[in-house]
Amino acid sequence: MSEKRIIVALAGNPNCGKTTLFNNLTGMRHHVGNWPGKTVTIERKEGKATYEGTTLEIVDLPGTYSLSSRSLEEEITVEYLLHEKPDVVVNIVDAAHLERNLYLTLQLIELGVPLILALNMNRYADAEGIIIDTKKLSASLGVSVVRIEAIDDTGKDQLIQEVLKKPAATTNPPHYSNEIEQHLAELLKILPEVSRWDLIQYLIHGAPENFSEEARAEIEKTRKHLEEIFGTTPQEVFADQRYGYIAGILHESVNLHADSGGKNQSERIDRFVTNKWLGFPIFLVVMYAVFQIVFMLGAPFMDMIDTIFGTISEMAGDALAASGAPAWVSSFVCDGVISGVGSVVIFLPNIILLFILLAILEDSGYLARVAVIMDRIMHRLGLHGKSFIPMMLGFGCGVPAIMATRTMETERERLLTILLTPFMSCSARLPVYLLLVGIFFVPQVQGLVMFSLYLLGILVALIVGLLLRKTLFKGESSAFVLEMPPYRIPTIKGVLIHSFEHAGMFLKKAGVIIFPAVLLMWLLASLPFGVEYGSSESVIGMIGSAIAPIFAPLGFGIPEAAIAIIMGLIAKEVVVATFGTLFGVGEEALGDVLMNVFTPLSAYSFMVFILLYMPCLAAMLTVKQETNSWKITVGAAVMMCVVAWIVSFIIYQGGVLLGFG
Repeated sequence: MSEKRIIVALAGNPNCGKTTLFNNLTGMRHHVGNWPGKTVTIERKEGKATYEGTTLEIVDLPGTYSLSSRSLEEEITVEYLLHEKPDVVVNIVDAAHLERNLYLTLQLIELGVPLILALNMNRYADAEGIIIDTKKLSASLGVSVVRIEAIDDTGKDQLIQEVLKKPAATTNPPHYSNEIEQHLAELLKILPEVSRWDLIQYLIHGAPENFSEEARAEIEKTRKHLEEIFGTTPQEVFADQRYGYIAGILHESVNLHADSGGKNQSERIDRFVTNKWLGFPIFLVVMYAVFQIVFMLGAPFMDMIDTIFGTISEMAGDALAASGAPAWVSSFVCDGVISGVGSVVIFLPNIILLFILLAILEDSGYLARVAVIMDRIMHRLGLHGKSFIPMMLGFGCGVPAIMATRTMETERERLLTILLTPFMSCSARLPVYLLLVGIFFVPQVQGLVMFSLYLLGILVALIVGLLLRKTLFKGESSAFVLEMPPYRIPTIKGVLIHSFEHAGMFLKKAGVIIFPAVLLMWLLASLPFGVEYGSSESVIGMIGSAIAPIFAPLGFGIPEAAIAIIMGLIAKEVVVATFGTLFGVGEEALGDVLMNVFTPLSAYSFMVFILLYMPCLAAMLTVKQETNSWKITVGAAVMMCVVAWIVSFIIYQGGVLLGFG
């Protein structure tokens, strides 16, 4: 019978107790040599120990803080782990300096080695008031965690038992920001044979010479893009991301005694920002300030664009009349194209402002804290703060937000998050809010009204989530690990790149989706030829009149509102363009028209319905793609429409009873 043998590599930072543990396990029965092929002498310690009939061949790797700066020690460690492929890697970490030590741990996980975490020097951590929950730490990292003291036999037997189990490599590597993960996914499609670890090294150090020209160009393009976005080198970008991920792990699994203070500025700020009682009120104040700023600074630019489009429409109308063009051509150009598209483009300054402010909050590190704040609430839904990340992305666009649910640990959490994310108010709904809030509410409360809509979306998502958890999605939430980056001053370049990328997408949508939708609406409002434009005798008027009664109890039972809601299924920006096209007026005149068909209460009810009913077709198709189920997709669409009707009904009828109608 052949002898059982397990090769064990010990890895860790210098002065973490690695060699002490090596001596303890081997009983100091070891030999010392040099690592082969190296011109600089570095000791190689190897020893043997026998436990339960199994020989452990133990290798003490050189002490190193990371695996990425290409020092000789790091090169030896990486080379050994990749080519010698030990059966088990025991990572010894200093419990009193967990943040610094876990950086190497994350890289070992990324490297794909079978890992055990040995938590050493716990007596020092205890003396500093550091309380580590090893179960949560283990769940967060996806590896076994054993508490030991290398200087004696504390935890020794448990560590050996874990080694004898020969654990497999974790399949849950650290998850970076969505921007980086997206680029990694794109590059892995081009280079499917390359490991995630190697790809990250290529982004940090550059592609090797033996790569194809296409692959090298793509990697270099991504490296430059990361430099532009983050305002620093790729190496520093990944370092920040790893420390951010570590901060999330520490927040979940480490507590301090009340008399122990924060160790750095980020921790001191987080004592207030993520405080159990202060965190949520601070978040509300920040978001209210964002929307108030959007209205205050955006108003002059809106007026300027409105004047430009009004002048263009007037000049076009005069030119067409002078040329003897038929009335339908003038209507098509002025009422359809210019009024429809102009009524959407006018909100571009506000959208840019919103994305600039959100980019500042994200790049500063604050938005990651919002997920931590929401973690306490999300746990009541059987989810965790990580589920709020796709929801925050939903403030931009529902499509990438729904796709971001792929990072959820369980299928139950992923499906539940997919169903809740569309309740977040995407930027496509913003033009509707800006139009109606600007018309029906005084400047002093416009930011508050906007803020209430975003907050209502979150509140409804939480209520629906609670109901779904009690019925269709019973279960407990998994451990919460979130990248919580250190606070930093956002770079102007990075903020502008993010903001104008979104603005470009908005304008592209205006051309690709909104423009054809406007043309379709103009055509339906003009047919059959000879009827009054947009009247009840037109095709679109008949459709609107047929479905308008459904919305009468909500305060907006007019055909134009019904048609706007239907067209909003194409893209929510089309709602405003629909009003502009159906009424055949620009944004300034549109305000006067809408004042005659809405009241402040019915306008708010309409905005609530736009907020909560099913998202655009692109988002619903993404739900189908991510769930691979038409049943779930159709069920989600019906659920959202029913929820929207009920909430709008409660708001409008409740307002009428209170005398606001």
